[in-house]
Amino acid sequence: MSRIGRMPIAVPAGVTVDIDGRNVSVKGPKGELSLTVAAPIEVALEDGQVLVTRPDDERASRSLHGLTRTLISNNIIGVTEGYSKGLEVVGTGYRVQAKGSSIEFALGYSHPITVDPPAGISFEVEGNTKLTVRGISKQAVGEVAANIRKLRKPEPYKGKGVRYAGEVVRRKAGKSGK
Repeated sequence: MSRIGRMPIAVPAGVTVDIDGRNVSVKGPKGELSLTVAAPIEVALEDGQVLVTRPDDERASRSLHGLTRTLISNNIIGVTEGYSKGLEVVGTGYRVQAKGSSIEFALGYSHPITVDPPAGISFEVEGNTKLTVRGISKQAVGEVAANIRKLRKPEPYKGKGVRYAGEVVRRKAGKSGK
């Protein structure tokens, strides 16, 4: 039995969970998220807790059990606290600045790169090298942060580029002079 899947999910005050067949929608102070549950998994709301069960011990059911529980839990955390991902811009002349709701990067290219936030995502710029991506959907926050990092990945010789906050970049020695 899945250790994660069988744990009940506590529904905090101010959050409503609606289960309509295969659709689970979660409303909270920060917004609303919904999820479609995969076929064999059952979701029930009992005594202020969400319970996720599986009908059998088949491989597909086992793999979806813990996943479904975690996705519902992430939605509940998202509508109460929200998610954030920090990014750092490292390199001489590399910077980020806010332009209204969007952000503009100078990453050593011949042109500035402008990134517009998708729906439900907001950017916060601290100084000119730190950026925070915020939102209620864990998946959307991670995807936007990964796409921003992809603009200029940290390179292994000098470590220049866009990296996650706290990311350790393995450095290479480079050329040795005679």
